[in-house]
Amino acid sequence: MADKVAAATPGLRERKKQETLNRITDAGICLFIEQGIDATTVDEIAAKAGISRRTFFLYLKSKDDILLSLQGRMGDLIVDRIRHAADTASPIDAVRAAVIDVCAQVPADDLAAIDRLMRTSPAVQARKQVTYVEQERRLVDGLRSRWPSPDREMALRLVAMLAMGAVRLATEALGREGERRSLVELLHANFDALTTEVTAFN
Repeated sequence: MADKVAAATPGLRERKKQETLNRITDAGICLFIEQGIDATTVDEIAAKAGISRRTFFLYLKSKDDILLSLQGRMGDLIVDRIRHAADTASPIDAVRAAVIDVCAQVPADDLAAIDRLMRTSPAVQARKQVTYVEQERRLVDGLRSRWPSPDREMALRLVAMLAMGAVRLATEALGREGERRSLVELLHANFDALTTEVTAFN
């Protein structure tokens, strides 16, 4: 029994850590939407998440990291879907399906509210731009695991770059248009345009 517990402990520990981080993120997003980022304190987030202030800082460096952590969680889900893409899917179709599927799981109003929150914080906005590079790298890793041939490496990197471009432009349009269209609608439009151009180029 002890051996079995020891063998299971690392996996269980990681799951518990992820569950705690998810609670912190969810609590922070909820309070941010209700009160705004500046008006929300770390103590309030910790209390809502059922943890101590000290525990909060074991997981995140600041409350601004909550929004970026959420972005990272969605990125993990996208990569997981890419790795399990259908055999008939092309890399660009796999990325498109994964991005839209994950974003569609979040209510449109919540996505819009999160985007507004990010735009209210110059610090978060600046760091968000940096995270796009990391998200692109993770997309490449996911694509590479699904299509491991070394001959496709450059093409997969291009797909990741183009896909992240489509995501960035959709996010920018969401704010610019005053949320006239949802993020999922904008993503569909951008990926449609991308697919059309790639087909025309060929």
